[in-house]
Amino acid sequence: MPNTPIPSAPAPSFDGKVFVHTLTTSPGVYRYLDDAGELLYVGKAGNLKKRVGSYFLKPRMEPRIAAMVAQIARVEITVTRTEGEALLLESQLIKSLKPRYNILLRDDKSYPYIYLSGGEDYPRLAFHRGARNLPGRYFGPYPSTYAVRESLSLMQKLFKVRQCEDSYFRNRSRPCLQHQIGRRTAPCVQLIGVEDYRDDVRHAEMFLEGRSNAVIDELAEAMEQASGSLQFERAAKLRDQVAALRQLQAQHHVHGASADMDVIACCIEAGMACVSVLFFRNGISLGTRDFFPRLPLDAERDDVLAQFIAQYYLDRPVPRELILGEPIADQAILAELLAQHAGHAVELKSSVRGDRAQFLQMAQRNAQASLTARLASRQTLGTRFADLQKVLQLDAPPRRIECFDISHTMGEATVASCVVFGAEGPEKSHYRRFNITGITPGDDYAAMHQALTRRFRKLAEGEGARPDVLLIDGGGGQLAQALDVLQELGVSGITVVGVAKGPGRRAGEETLVLARNDQGSPGRELHPGSSSPALHLVAAVRDEAHRFAISGHRKRREKTRERSVLEDVPGIGARRRSALLKAFGGLPGVESAGVEELMQVKGIDRGLAERIYASLHG
Repeated sequence: MPNTPIPSAPAPSFDGKVFVHTLTTSPGVYRYLDDAGELLYVGKAGNLKKRVGSYFLKPRMEPRIAAMVAQIARVEITVTRTEGEALLLESQLIKSLKPRYNILLRDDKSYPYIYLSGGEDYPRLAFHRGARNLPGRYFGPYPSTYAVRESLSLMQKLFKVRQCEDSYFRNRSRPCLQHQIGRRTAPCVQLIGVEDYRDDVRHAEMFLEGRSNAVIDELAEAMEQASGSLQFERAAKLRDQVAALRQLQAQHHVHGASADMDVIACCIEAGMACVSVLFFRNGISLGTRDFFPRLPLDAERDDVLAQFIAQYYLDRPVPRELILGEPIADQAILAELLAQHAGHAVELKSSVRGDRAQFLQMAQRNAQASLTARLASRQTLGTRFADLQKVLQLDAPPRRIECFDISHTMGEATVASCVVFGAEGPEKSHYRRFNITGITPGDDYAAMHQALTRRFRKLAEGEGARPDVLLIDGGGGQLAQALDVLQELGVSGITVVGVAKGPGRRAGEETLVLARNDQGSPGRELHPGSSSPALHLVAAVRDEAHRFAISGHRKRREKTRERSVLEDVPGIGARRRSALLKAFGGLPGVESAGVEELMQVKGIDRGLAERIYASLHG
C-alpha cells in the first residue's frame, strides 16, 4: 500500500507583537518583507523598539498602513550608532532597492556640469555630463542643459577661454572663426602666451566660484596699470571686459538671493506629487527643475520634502541654504548630515520672510502649475489606453506596451529597438537595443526574428516583465515573425499587433493588423482613423521605437566607419598607426603604398610591412 503524503503544516504567520519585545531601543533601520521575500518598506528610527512597535501595538491604524502591515512576513533590522547614520542608510536603501511602499524620487538622470580641463598649457571649458573622473575642475551641478549652455556662452564672451575639442585644437593651422568674431584668443596657433591665457582661465574660475567682484577689481587694477604704462589698446580691452562683467551682474543677479540657495516647494493632488526646486548660485538664478516622486502611500507634503532632500542631496553638492515650503521631521539631524556631506554649514529654513518668502511662493506656484499639467497629460494618456482597450477588445486597459522596430542603411549596422510605455508614458529605463548580426544584410524579417527571440527568451526563462500588448512596426510579414517566435518559446497571453503604414504613408491612416486567433484563422485589419485616441497612442509608441532604433543605428554605423582597418593588423598600435597615416596622408595613401615604401616609416620593419600590405590587399 503506497504511503500517503502527509500535508505540510502552513507556515506560522508573523507575530509582530512578539517580535517588537525582542528589539533594542538603539537607532537603526528596519525593513518589512512579504512572504515572497519582496521588500515592502524601509524606515529609520531613533528608537527601533518604539518606532516598529507603532505598527504592531496600536489597536487602530489607518487603512493604508493596515494594508501594508497585513503583508509583513519578516522584519530585518540594522542597528546604527546615530540617528543620522540611520537616515543616511535609509536613503541609500530606498534609492537602491525601491521598496513598494516608500516615497521614491524617480530621477535617474545625471546632472550637467561645466568642466575645466587640467594638466595642460591651454585648458578648455566644456559641457560635461556623467562620471567626474577626468583631471580638472567641475562646476555645478546645473539644473538643465540650457543653464550650462547659457553659462558657457557668457564665459566665451567674457574670458575667451577655448571650448573646442582637443582633437580639433591640436590640428589647427590657422585661427578659427571664433577668433575672427572676437570670442577666442587663438591659443591653437599661439597668438596668446601661456601666462596670459592662464590669467584668463584663473578669472573664469573665480567667476564660476562666485567671486565676480574680485575679478572686476583685479581687471580694473590691471586697466589702470596698462593706462599708466601707455598701453592704451590693452587698457581699452580691459575696460570693455569690466563693463561687460558689470552689465552681466546687473542683468543676472537676483536681489535677495544668497550666494548658494535652493528653494523647494511641494504640491500633492490626485495621488501625485510635484517637487519644484529653484536653484540660485552666486546670487544668480540658474532656473528651475520639477520632480515627480512616486507616492505608494498617501504621504503628506512634509513627508515628501523630507524624503526628497535625503534622496536628492546626499550624493550631490549641497548649497548653504535650503528654503522649504513645509517644516519637516528630523530637520536638525538632516541639516547636520548634509553639512558633514558638504563640508560646510547647511541651513534648512521653512519660516522665512521678505525676498525668500517671495521665492518660496514662486516655487509653490511652479509646483502647482507643473502638477496640473502632468495630471492633464496623464488623463489624456488614460483616455488613449482606455480607447486602445476598446479597439483591441481587451479585458482591461493594457498596463505595459512594447514596440519593436528595425533600422539600417542598405543592410549596414542593423539595430533593433524595443521601447516600453506604461500608464504614465514612456518607461525609458526599460528601453533596449539589439545589435543584429549573422543575417543576410537587409533581411528585416530575420532581424525582427532575432531581436524578438533575444527579448522573449528571457521572459520564457522567467526573467523580465510580460507586455500586455506587443506592437510590431510592419505588416503581416513582420507580424508572422513575432507569432513564430512566441510560439517557439511557448510564450502566450500577449496581444500582438502589426502597425502598417497607410496609403501614401500618411499619418493617421495606419492599419492595425491583428494576430491570428487560437484556431489559426487570420487576424482582422482595423482602421481606427486619424481621430482615434487609440491610434494616437499606437503612433506615439511606434514613432518612439523608430527614433530609438535610428539613433542606435547611427551610433553603430559611425563607430564602424571610424574604425581603421589598421587596428586589425597585429603589431600596429596607436603610435605606429598615427605615423603611417601621417606619412601617407591618410588610409588611401597607405593602401597604395608598397612594402618598400611602408618600411620607410619609423618603426615598420619588413615583416610588419608585409603584414600591413597583405591585410590591406586581401
